[in-house]
Amino acid sequence: MNKLYLIAPILLTLAFSGLYTLHTKEAGAKAEKVRIEAARVVAETEAKKQAAEKQAKEDSDRRTAERIAEEKRKEEEKRTKWETAGKAIADDTTAFLAQAVKNEAEIKALEAKLASLRADKDKATQAAFDFEIEIEKARVAKRTAELEIQRLVEMVARKGGTTLGSVTATP
Repeated sequence: MNKLYLIAPILLTLAFSGLYTLHTKEAGAKAEKVRIEAARVVAETEAKKQAAEKQAKEDSDRRTAERIAEEKRKEEEKRTKWETAGKAIADDTTAFLAQAVKNEAEIKALEAKLASLRADKDKATQAAFDFEIEIEKARVAKRTAELEIQRLVEMVARKGGTTLGSVTATP
């Protein structure tokens, strides 16, 4: 029995070792499959992540390009409007300066005409004043002549002894 005590544990140890080896190989193969599957999943995840990053970068680049193009377009429109407004202002300035020169020449002509008309008015006023003076002088001369005639008639009447009642002065 002594031998049986030795052989049974050895046989059982060998059987257990065989089963253990088999199970270890299967577990190693399973672990290898799991590791390969995990590596594949990690690789797929990394590929998806890189694809998503690439897509996000492309979208970002596209949006940036669109934004830059929009900014250029707006800047070009702004510059065009500014140039158009500047040209309109320059044209208006030129037109108004030409009009100002024309108006200045017209003002000078009108001022000269006004000065001429004022001189003519002054001459006419002076002539009317001179004419009034002549009329007044004529009236004074007439009155003086009438008084002289009246005085002469009185002298003649005194000399002749007649009265003034019968002799009337001519108006």
